[in-house]
Amino acid sequence: MTKRYPRVEVDLGKITHNTKKMVDICKSIGVEIVGVNKVTCGSVEVANALIDGGIKIIGESRIEALKGLKDIKAEKMLLRLPMISNAANVVKFSDISLNSEIKTIKKLSEESLKIGKKHKIILMIDVGDLREGVFDEEDALKTVEQIIELKGVEFEGLGTNLSCFGGIMPTEENLEKLNRLKTKIEEKFDIKVNTISGGNSSSTHLIQKGRLPNFVNQLRFGTVLMLGTVEVNDTRIDDTFIDAYKLKTEIIELKKKPSKPIGTASVDAFGSVPVFEDKGDMIRAICAIGRQDIDLDWMKPIDENIEILGGSSDHIILDLTHTNNNYDIGDTVEFELNYVAILRAMTSQFIYKDYLK
Repeated sequence: MTKRYPRVEVDLGKITHNTKKMVDICKSIGVEIVGVNKVTCGSVEVANALIDGGIKIIGESRIEALKGLKDIKAEKMLLRLPMISNAANVVKFSDISLNSEIKTIKKLSEESLKIGKKHKIILMIDVGDLREGVFDEEDALKTVEQIIELKGVEFEGLGTNLSCFGGIMPTEENLEKLNRLKTKIEEKFDIKVNTISGGNSSSTHLIQKGRLPNFVNQLRFGTVLMLGTVEVNDTRIDDTFIDAYKLKTEIIELKKKPSKPIGTASVDAFGSVPVFEDKGDMIRAICAIGRQDIDLDWMKPIDENIEILGGSSDHIILDLTHTNNNYDIGDTVEFELNYVAILRAMTSQFIYKDYLK
């Protein structure tokens, strides 16, 4: 059977291996991992690879993705704050959701009662990154007081998110806000706060240093499971794979041309004024993929002697001058993908997905 391009090859065994590694590390310090599957655009295959690695809760940011995962054998968590207009689907397709607005939580309770279900609520607390979450401690206590009175939802615990918007790293100091609030909630309302969800893959740097606070018992991991990398300190977890995702695309033009465009320069298709160094003539290849499908800044050729020169919405242009491989029309070029490039590629309907077991 003829293979179709461009395509992403996803090595499920490598993802399961990475997941087992992180599950074992976290289990040893009393932390449960939520396997964040959103980078795959709701792939059932990858979700099951995470489950095979020991994950019990799968996290997704979009209800449409959770619908597709309704039959997997794991709890489902909605990571993005729910839209109040979609509350009925939130409680139907997820077991747990991250929340910050009591008006939305009341609607979730109402919809849960209609289907005889109890939906778990993790109240998000903003500890400084200034994305989602209740910022003021008194407001958080008032919100918890209202949540525990609702019949259709269950107050599961507290959570926070760091590094995604403001670039603020998780620290013992900013996570302590969760611990103080946990203590106050348990004393004031005489309830147990079951879960402290202390962030995403960026919190791995605290585990590496042995400094993750012991009150944190849940982390929501995506990048470190998919790639084995910790982006906030540019490190790698030992004995993990960084190449579980590979992009392969076909060469559609291969010609010797000047390295610097000729004529009066203006903005390119994306509103930027490109700058090119004159390196003389070079062997230039055009591949059948572009910025509509991929992020060029977060990928690199596996052949280290190939350079990405740039791209338009439909094409990427490569310099093949220094490679030792004899590429021809119809040959494929392979790329290693970082998290952002995986996100774009897996979301594109124009890139084929090939799952390797």
